[in-house]
Amino acid sequence: MTLQGSCMCGSIAYASDSEPLVKALCHCVDCQKWTGGAFTSNVVVPRDSFKITKGMQNSIYPARCGSPKFYDVTGESGKNNSHFFCQNCGSSLFTEIDIMSDKTIIKAGTLDNGETSLRNKVDVEFYVKDRVPYLGAVQDAQQQPRFT
Repeated sequence: MTLQGSCMCGSIAYASDSEPLVKALCHCVDCQKWTGGAFTSNVVVPRDSFKITKGMQNSIYPARCGSPKFYDVTGESGKNNSHFFCQNCGSSLFTEIDIMSDKTIIKAGTLDNGETSLRNKVDVEFYVKDRVPYLGAVQDAQQQPRFT
């Protein structure tokens, strides 16, 4: 099955021809800051299976559309994390991190066809040490204090 998704404005779309390797929630402070939420929901796929499939030129902002912009930050591991987002609408799309150089981490909220639900199963929660106190652990998901 192909995973497909897009940003809110539709300027950028992507696909992966891989099944999810891991479905994870991340509670790290970087993910909280990046998305403005308490955690991110993620689907991890092989990087070579992930492709940008649509870039739309916008007549109002032609220089701002068509390809994701990225912001690099040093993660707790000391390695680089690249966060990709739509320059037009600001949707958080995916992350590529040096400690998983062969994987792409898709932000599940951007997935189409009901895949945002992570198929009703979370495999693991990362950075539970940073989980906000009003959220409990997801039943049957591995609980990792950090990224391992």
